[in-house]
Amino acid sequence: MPRKRTETPLSLSRRERQIVEILYRAGRATAAEIHEQLPDAPTYTTVRGLLRVLEQKGHVAHEEEGVRYVYFPVAPKSATGASMLAHVVGTFFGGSPSQAMAALLGSTQPLSEEEIERLSRIVRHAKDAKKGRQA
Repeated sequence: MPRKRTETPLSLSRRERQIVEILYRAGRATAAEIHEQLPDAPTYTTVRGLLRVLEQKGHVAHEEEGVRYVYFPVAPKSATGASMLAHVVGTFFGGSPSQAMAALLGSTQPLSEEEIERLSRIVRHAKDAKKGRQA
């Protein structure tokens, strides 16, 4: 069956997101293992159905190990996170990363020196990349 184009993570239902989160934590899992970890879990049959839907949407894939299907996420967690964050920035902050960063920094605990230095390196890298494109 040909895989559909991957939909955005925000197009997932709550249960689908929970399943994908379990797979990111575990790396790989069977339907039974996923079922055990779901809060207020639906039936096992429902979990298997949701896994089929997630495969059709292009978020997970499976390998056969004997009679079991072992599921795993298709996209790296960082790519999925970046996609979700880009959607949030576009939706709630008018596409402005600086407004999103200001909101995030204003609502969290104080940053450590290490976190401040890492953010500074990211900003310097973005400036250098922009200069390189303008040259």
